[in-house]
Amino acid sequence: MGLYEKLLAGEEKLSLVGLGYVGMPIAVAYAKKIKVVGYDFNAAKIELYKKGFDPTREVGDEAISKSSVDFTADPEKLRECKFHIVAVPTPVNDDHTPDLSPVEGASHTLGKYLTKGSIVVYESTVYPGVTEDICVPILEKESGLKCGVDFKVGYSPERINPGDKVHRLETITKIVSGMDEDTLEEVAKVYSLVALAGVYKAENIKTAEAAKVIENSQRDINIAFMNELSMIFNRMGIDTQAVLKAAGTKWNFLPFRPGLVGGHCIGVDPYYLTYKAEELGYHSQIILSGRRINDDMGKYIAESLVKKLIANDIAVKGAKVAILGFTFKENCPDTRNTKVIDIYRELQEYGITPIVVDPEADADEAKRLYGIEFNTMEAVKDMDAIVIAVAHKEFAPLTSQEIAAYYDKKHATKVLMDIKGIFDKNDYKMPEFDYWRL
Repeated sequence: MGLYEKLLAGEEKLSLVGLGYVGMPIAVAYAKKIKVVGYDFNAAKIELYKKGFDPTREVGDEAISKSSVDFTADPEKLRECKFHIVAVPTPVNDDHTPDLSPVEGASHTLGKYLTKGSIVVYESTVYPGVTEDICVPILEKESGLKCGVDFKVGYSPERINPGDKVHRLETITKIVSGMDEDTLEEVAKVYSLVALAGVYKAENIKTAEAAKVIENSQRDINIAFMNELSMIFNRMGIDTQAVLKAAGTKWNFLPFRPGLVGGHCIGVDPYYLTYKAEELGYHSQIILSGRRINDDMGKYIAESLVKKLIANDIAVKGAKVAILGFTFKENCPDTRNTKVIDIYRELQEYGITPIVVDPEADADEAKRLYGIEFNTMEAVKDMDAIVIAVAHKEFAPLTSQEIAAYYDKKHATKVLMDIKGIFDKNDYKMPEFDYWRL
């Protein structure tokens, strides 16, 4: 009887190492079919899950409270499991080099409790070679076991899109890979339990690692092109979204739009690929130029706002500005690697300290990571300018009359930055509004 059959029979357990936006939904999905241990070193997070609370909002409180996942902060529980999935974040350092400490740390922890006959599958986004060249030696050292003899490894890149209620674990084709044919088959069968749209067997682990890292790099480059177009068209006095709408009538025009590129995937993954390329003597040109454009968008938006204030004879220093939305994407509580912070900090350079409102964001996380405390919409009054930074569902229904009421009444023209273009520009015409969008 193989490991897959033993899992189905309840004779063996599966562990999820890392219970964030990616790991927790996977653990909950598997627990509907087999026995699951959900491990995270963050004891406070584990307590929330045990109480039936989902801080990620990915599956909801009810699904958490009903789930049979054995949530734990005790790594000793990993010893009970034979199939391990590692789903920890892989951020970048301030100098844009990969920060592998989470995946290395998870490997050290898991290695201490690894038993013979186990399969370890990594889901973290990495550059090709990390699983076999960096993680395996750590697992071997900590466990005293030999990879390929005592345990096997695989890689299956996560494709969960935080906040997306359409493209879920169950509806996305899952790439799987293994160190050998037997491992690949076992990994494919186990993932088929939750990847209902099917699995795709990559020919080896490095191929699967590379596939994941280029998915987000491709998206990053395309958005960078849109952002560059936005800057060009802005100088020409042309509305970028009107141009994209017209161009989009061609069947093969790709529907990308300009915007802030943050989060822990699109804004991070390209650096993993270019880091490895530079190790091998190749200096990326297209990928890094796209990254530079996207990394500078917060500064560009802040500068554009300052120019709008000056054009409307509004004093820049001490101007009252409200930023609506702080998360890295709409309808999601995650503030990690948000580019809205770049707008905030750039405005501070001009003597402006904006108030920030975000009904969706994890307020504790924002305070811890950025030292920012959120305000409520009641605090948005007598403003000199408003920046709609994130297209949350709470902001979309606002009317032009409601928006106008937030401004200082002495302003004949109201400066409104609608970064994602969630409003109809025809409702915000001069002279009442000086409306700007990417």
